[in-house]
Amino acid sequence: MKLAIPAWDIPTLPIVGSTERIPVRRVFCMGLNYLDHKREMGITGDVPPFVFTKAVNHVVPCEANETTAIRYPSKTGDYQWECEYTVVIGKRGANIAVERANDHIWGYAVGLDMTRRDLQLWAKNASLPWEIGKDVEQSAPVGPITPASKMGHPTSGALWLKANGAVKQKSDINQLILPVTGIIAFLSEYYTLEPGDIILTGTPAGIGPTKVGDIIEAGVGELTPIKLRVTS
Repeated sequence: MKLAIPAWDIPTLPIVGSTERIPVRRVFCMGLNYLDHKREMGITGDVPPFVFTKAVNHVVPCEANETTAIRYPSKTGDYQWECEYTVVIGKRGANIAVERANDHIWGYAVGLDMTRRDLQLWAKNASLPWEIGKDVEQSAPVGPITPASKMGHPTSGALWLKANGAVKQKSDINQLILPVTGIIAFLSEYYTLEPGDIILTGTPAGIGPTKVGDIIEAGVGELTPIKLRVTS
């Protein structure tokens, strides 16, 4: 096959303890999946599970023990962090039962859903799609993947984020409103999940604005943490 324009690189994520890497197919993000985050966003009623997506080329692979640079994006004055427990799919499936969901997980990683909050809220208030605030270049940093075959399927573990050394987010993945198995069952009703899909499962309270020069560190349980520097 001869391409009319050059093909672009597929982002790949490192695997803990291996020289192999996982190619990323799609990026799914769960919204409002921690009660305290709902409250800090001013939402008091029940919200059904919902998902938004990011373009795969917005994934930023983060290597272990390295500081990864991400750019502060254009057209925003309120670029915010969200630390998220991230799931990597390894087995194709649709309409997956909750009790079979773990069979489809390849591994886990630490991820961030970086957000142009001012544009997200503008879109929300105007009843428009959120992409302008969420589907942002370099907005999905993801760290090394730990295989489920080595770590199992944790349902608890400290989630944290620091900005310039100060703790900003501190929670536990046992606070997920819809747990990982429920997320997979929910998504698989609407999409056929494929190997290489990643799912950012939601963020707890403590979101906040970053600026050029900030150092952001984030971790979940025993997963390899990530470290970022925000650049212009």
